[in-house]
Amino acid sequence: MTADVAVQTTPTLRAARRRPRPTPLEYGRKRWLQAVMAFSFNDSKRNVTWQGFTLKYYDQAFHNEQLQEAFARSIFIALCSTIISTAIGAMLGLALYRYRFPLKGPFEGLLYLPIVIPEICMAMAMRSFFGQLDVPLGITTITISHIAFSFPFVAVVVRSRMSGFDESLEEASRDLGASPTQTFFNVTLPYMMPGIIAGALLAFTLSLDDFVITFFTSGPGSTTFPVKIYSMVRQSVTPEVNAASTVLIVLTLSVTIIAMWIQSRSGNKSIAS
Repeated sequence: MTADVAVQTTPTLRAARRRPRPTPLEYGRKRWLQAVMAFSFNDSKRNVTWQGFTLKYYDQAFHNEQLQEAFARSIFIALCSTIISTAIGAMLGLALYRYRFPLKGPFEGLLYLPIVIPEICMAMAMRSFFGQLDVPLGITTITISHIAFSFPFVAVVVRSRMSGFDESLEEASRDLGASPTQTFFNVTLPYMMPGIIAGALLAFTLSLDDFVITFFTSGPGSTTFPVKIYSMVRQSVTPEVNAASTVLIVLTLSVTIIAMWIQSRSGNKSIAS
């Protein structure tokens, strides 16, 4: 009987050991970030084999005037988009939490539409919109497009933050003689601030690394950092391209981690209180 069990379990063990190797697609899903960042330090013009550690391609990327202009342009667009989308999203998030009005459900559905629909559809819609109005494509159209798909994210974060708000704090402030304006700036706004900051960082990240919408709404002289990297990749994937991509990845991940930390910290404070 022992022999029969051994015979039955041996094929099972062999099958478990013969696990299929990951396909190139699965490997890319798990390791592409590490590959891009690792080969940015490769001392070789061709990213085929590792030839040694070097920082010269970072030096070339930082001294590339076209990359510098594209990066500065991306930062400018991201800042403008973040400021406006944060203001709109914060007010909208507060209004959705506080007020009830007819057709509020369909309105919220329209608000979530830029989050749900594919980005290519949003890009085509914005391109058609500017074409109907005969608006020349450039930095202005990119900024407007980024605001259009960024402020819903801010509104969702702010509304989520306000879901744990104790309205008795505002009542106590009014009972103590504070005006509605004083109550808002001294009670409501400080409670909203972690959500506003997290939403602003999220909007900044979305605007900074956006490619699809920017590609469709940009014009001559308005190339952003992701679009510039794409144009460099079309020629060849060099360590300089990997270095520029690594800078964008690190910046995006850093801002995202900070936003998540602020949001989680504010959530823990709400639960503790």
